[in-house]
Amino acid sequence: MLSNPLHVFSLGFGSGLAWFSPGTFGTLMGWLLYVWINPRMTEGTWPVLIAIAFVAGCLFCHVTGRALGVVDHGGIVWDEIVAIWIVLFVAARYFSSPFEQLVCVLVFRFFDIAKPPPIRWFDRHWKNGFGVMFDDVVAALMSLLTLAAYVYVFRLGGH
Repeated sequence: MLSNPLHVFSLGFGSGLAWFSPGTFGTLMGWLLYVWINPRMTEGTWPVLIAIAFVAGCLFCHVTGRALGVVDHGGIVWDEIVAIWIVLFVAARYFSSPFEQLVCVLVFRFFDIAKPPPIRWFDRHWKNGFGVMFDDVVAALMSLLTLAAYVYVFRLGGH
């Protein structure tokens, strides 16, 4: 991890080195970072941070994947970190308590692990740093659609 500073980020500050479920540990690291960073951010700065983290992540993940000899090595979790930031930021209006954020994390993990179409297609066909990042963004978007459907049906009464 310390052989290249970019690995520190792509391996999620060490969370991706967990001996089981590194993607879950990376997502949890992303949630922890979100909780720590969020009070220091404005609604307008989150999209900028996420965009920068995504673009930088394409490089981080590509460099680390090449160094490890596996494009989307399980220890590379920067993609989970950025994706859970997207979910938590966008869903914050309706899912702001710690329990509600946990629901967001669980919904995201479901999509990231199950990889239903179209996530699976991107995961299988785009084999570079961008592909590593993008399939998790698609999982985040599918998570947000699921959470929005829940809000529409159960909180807004379908009106």
